[in-house]
Amino acid sequence: MAAVDIRDNLLGISWVDSSWIPILNNGSVLDYFSERSNPFYDRTCNNEVVKMQRMTLEHLNQMVGVEYILLHAQEPILFIIRKQQRQSPTQVMPMADYYIIAGVIYQAPDLGSVINSRVLTAVHGIQSAFEEAMSYCRYHPSKGYWWHFKDQEEREKAKPKAKKKEEPSSIFQRQRVDALLLDLRQKFPPRFVQQKPGEKPIPVDQIKKEPEPAPEAVKPEEKETVKNAQQSAGTKGPPEKRMRLQ
Repeated sequence: MAAVDIRDNLLGISWVDSSWIPILNNGSVLDYFSERSNPFYDRTCNNEVVKMQRMTLEHLNQMVGVEYILLHAQEPILFIIRKQQRQSPTQVMPMADYYIIAGVIYQAPDLGSVINSRVLTAVHGIQSAFEEAMSYCRYHPSKGYWWHFKDQEEREKAKPKAKKKEEPSSIFQRQRVDALLLDLRQKFPPRFVQQKPGEKPIPVDQIKKEPEPAPEAVKPEEKETVKNAQQSAGTKGPPEKRMRLQ
């Protein structure tokens, strides 16, 4: 595999060589870790000196410097390798830990990296919450500050709108409208009239006026009675004057 620049952050990368996976065990895991393409391996360590001189790993206890040891093994899935600085045969200082899971090598994060990652994650979440809250804030000189949420608009649109009841017109409105319509009809009489629904309107001039009913004929007997009543009323003289008693 292609070599990775060591200057990169080793906590964000991994390395694997699939040809070693079937033969990984306690005796071969350090040889697998010492591959030249492995970015986690320091080629200036004591393990490289022992390997070049074809000595056993027991000679590492007699040397001073950086070395790699197998700290824990759970074949065939998990291996933990420690990088440490040896100062004496009995005194060592841990520098880093690496774990191999199914042949893939990762660097275990130190306590400072874990705390830094958690703090950055928390700060990013708080900052995102403040930015989102500020996006809903509104201000107007006459109203001041208020919150305007998008969910509120969707809920208002989803709510069924209550139909407003149409109030009937009052008596005054109906009478007033009738008076206005009558006035307009008198000023502007219609030129066409539709006598029956569905018929074609016709001009008012072509409508035939109905003849006025003739006066009813008076019987001769009624005429004579009326005439005698008028004569009797004309022959009566003035009322008699009575003498006043003194």
